[in-house]
Amino acid sequence: MTLLALGINHKTATVAVRERVAFTPPQLTSALGQLRGMPEVREAAVLSTCNRTELYCVTESSGERPILDWLSDFHGLPVDDLSRCAYHYLDNEAARHLMRVAVGLDSMVLGEPQILGQLKEAYQSARDAQGLGGELELLFQHTFSVAKQVRTRTGIGQNPVSVAYAAVSLASRIFDDFSRSRAMLIGAGETIELVARHLREAGVREMIVANRTRERAEELAGEFNAEAISLNEIPEALPRADIVISSTAAPLPILGKGMAERALKKRRHRPIFMVDIAVPRDIEPEVGDLDDVFLYTVDDLNEVIQENRRHRQVAADQAESLIEHGVSVWLHERRIRSSGELIRRYRDQASDLRELSEQQALARLARGEDPESVVRLLAHQLTNRLLHRPTVAMREASGSERRDLLTAAESLLIDPPSPKS
Repeated sequence: MTLLALGINHKTATVAVRERVAFTPPQLTSALGQLRGMPEVREAAVLSTCNRTELYCVTESSGERPILDWLSDFHGLPVDDLSRCAYHYLDNEAARHLMRVAVGLDSMVLGEPQILGQLKEAYQSARDAQGLGGELELLFQHTFSVAKQVRTRTGIGQNPVSVAYAAVSLASRIFDDFSRSRAMLIGAGETIELVARHLREAGVREMIVANRTRERAEELAGEFNAEAISLNEIPEALPRADIVISSTAAPLPILGKGMAERALKKRRHRPIFMVDIAVPRDIEPEVGDLDDVFLYTVDDLNEVIQENRRHRQVAADQAESLIEHGVSVWLHERRIRSSGELIRRYRDQASDLRELSEQQALARLARGEDPESVVRLLAHQLTNRLLHRPTVAMREASGSERRDLLTAAESLLIDPPSPKS
């Protein structure tokens, strides 16, 4: 059996290709069923996110082509187009890749934590679809264990390395309890959407989304059960905001010093945390001169990001070492498991020989033969039957000058000499 990991990701495929190869939740159940129905596939799991689609399979074939052809057919994508951006790993390399994915070493943002949760969802989906057997079940469980070690023993997930995450991380220095804070997000692009996700994960429950087009504001707000407003409504809503994060393409500032002063007066000077991610700036620099405003710009965030990226790289090196150990442990256990079938067959064969000798001995006793003679014959026959096949194999190995087999036979069959007293 071969363990295969096959997929595409943000490093090998464009967004357009990744969109075509992604699996929607309704497609996933069908896909897992089709994969398991292939003659050469014994187990299968599918990981599908915005940045990657990967198939993990236990197959009877030694190559990736049948799985690549299936993926191409399922999504209606020419196999040549897919093969140009697909990668595959086999056996221990596949296990290593899965572990690196789990801890965020293969992610767009080094060490990002979301991928582990997505991988656990993929694992559960495969279990629900009865796509897992002993091989993938144990690999996923071992991978989750390694990922936990990496998270607890390194700092790979502790330092933000994206602008959105850095903004939310800085806010945590000002507010002890996000659940009691209200955030205003100005803009509705990808960065603001990511900020909204990080804020929700951090515990913020109330958000206001302000955008030039109210329709887009309502669209983004709907994803987070937030309030949508236009840019003209910011002055009225600002006094209710504890956190303001802005990222628009406006050519001139949207939030000025006077607007902030009026908001602070209505708030009775409760502080406001502001992050201006936009270039050119959305918030007038003079706003930062106000005593109760903590204003950060994208340059401030970049300093945090660069420093944290250095910290994460150190942690990533530590994570690679833990993963190498994890792969070694998994490979050792896999080899032990692979010997199980051989041991079972060998024991079954010995049991059959024992049963044959036992039945013949009992038959002789039933005919009234001398018990001592029966026992001696039983021992003689059983010994010859157990030793016949190994003896023939050793003679053949000797005649063929197979010293490797003879050395293995000696190690397996001959007890080492007792130490002299």
